[in-house]
Amino acid sequence: MFHKVVYKIKELIAQKGYWYEYLEHEPVRTSEEASKIRGNKYNLSQGAKALIIRCKRGKNSERFYVMLVIPGDKKFDKKKTQAILGVKDTSFATEEQVAEITDGIQVGGVPPFGNLFDLEVYVDKKVLENEKIIFNAGDKRISIALKVEDYLKLVNPKIVDIV
Repeated sequence: MFHKVVYKIKELIAQKGYWYEYLEHEPVRTSEEASKIRGNKYNLSQGAKALIIRCKRGKNSERFYVMLVIPGDKKFDKKKTQAILGVKDTSFATEEQVAEITDGIQVGGVPPFGNLFDLEVYVDKKVLENEKIIFNAGDKRISIALKVEDYLKLVNPKIVDIV
C-alpha cells in the first residue's frame, strides 16, 4: 500500500488520457539515487525535484510555503528565488513540516504536484527543456514519468528562472 497521493496522481493522468510510465523500485531519497535506480532510460536532468520552501516576507510577517520544481541535477538560487517570490527569507521546510503539509509524505517522495497540497508551484524553465520528466510520486518507492506538456496542464505552475 502506497500513500494515497500516488493513486491520485495516476488517476489525474489517466482521466486526461495522458501517456505516463509507472515504476516501482527500492526507496530513494535523493535525485542522484533515483536516477541510478531508474536506469539508463531517464537521466538526472529529467528528474523533477520538488522542494517545499518556507518563506517570510519580513520581520513580523507570517510564514508561508511554496513548492519549487527544478531539474534533478540542479540547485535553486536562493537570491533569485527570494526576488521572484518577493520575500526576505527562505529555508527548506523541515521533515515535520513537509509531512504536515503533504499529509504524511516523506522528504524524498514529494511529487511536483503542489496543487494537490494547496501550494503555489514555481517550475524552473530548465525543466521544460525535457520532453519527459520523471519524479517520485508520493512515495520514495514510486516514480512516474510524464510528458512535460501534460505536467504543465495538470499543475499549471508559474515558470521561472531560479537555478
